[in-house]
Amino acid sequence: MADKNAKKHRIIRKGVQTTWGILSNGYLKGFLTASIYKGPLKNFCVPGMNCYSCPGALGACPIGAMQSVFDTRKRKFAFYVVGYLSAIGLLVGRFICGWLCLFGLIQELLYMIPTPKIKVPDKIDKTLRYFKYVFLLLFVFALPFFYRTELGVGFPFFCKYICPVGTLEAGIPLVLLDSSIKTTVGALFRWKVIILIVCVAASVFIYRPFCKYVCPLGAFYALFQRVSLLKMSFNESACVHCGACARTCKMNVDPVVTPNSTECIRCGECVKACPKGALSFNTNKTATLVRAASE
Repeated sequence: MADKNAKKHRIIRKGVQTTWGILSNGYLKGFLTASIYKGPLKNFCVPGMNCYSCPGALGACPIGAMQSVFDTRKRKFAFYVVGYLSAIGLLVGRFICGWLCLFGLIQELLYMIPTPKIKVPDKIDKTLRYFKYVFLLLFVFALPFFYRTELGVGFPFFCKYICPVGTLEAGIPLVLLDSSIKTTVGALFRWKVIILIVCVAASVFIYRPFCKYVCPLGAFYALFQRVSLLKMSFNESACVHCGACARTCKMNVDPVVTPNSTECIRCGECVKACPKGALSFNTNKTATLVRAASE
């Protein structure tokens, strides 16, 4: 029964991820005309990684927005963007990573390709997990805060030099759709393509490597994981220590030991895999608190 529920849950989650990806990139005209939507929706950030410059993108990328609104002449901080993302983190933690991130879905689909999988040694894996916090602090906060563009806004270091999401969703489509852009392609674009190729290749053998080791948005949401309203509950009296939950988790989290680990993406597969119902999300408590706050 647990296996059947887990399979159904995976199908539902993939459906939600796909639907959100289509809805947030629903500007079909952009793909037909090699243009970028610049309407009012672009003033709002989507909660997951999705490039602002994607021809189909209807909203702004949270990481790009966080970098670009720094006014380094007056040292103004991006309070409204950080506040918005903090509210999401306080509400659901890394739930967005598991359910509403298109690039996360792409990595998962690549991992489904039938090949031998690589298990990164625990010591190396734990060390690499800290790198996403380095990317967040250095490339998203520190460098854009001290360096600005000609317009006086924070220079988007992460987006320009690292982000494979932008290369996949914006760089490559625009180069293919607009012949005039092809003539401007240089070393920087080739460098970004190399990063994308490495990320794609790694995703075939390692589950969500970008999410585990690089993604600054995941790192930001992880800061709120243990204090978010949405939490995972573990009923020790119901647990038979069969290890099914830990075996199911592809983020290498043992829910019995750390049910609210900062590495958990709230995908819920461990909850469905448990044969005794020892794991659950306290959604009822979260809903009650949300209603109380809105009244």
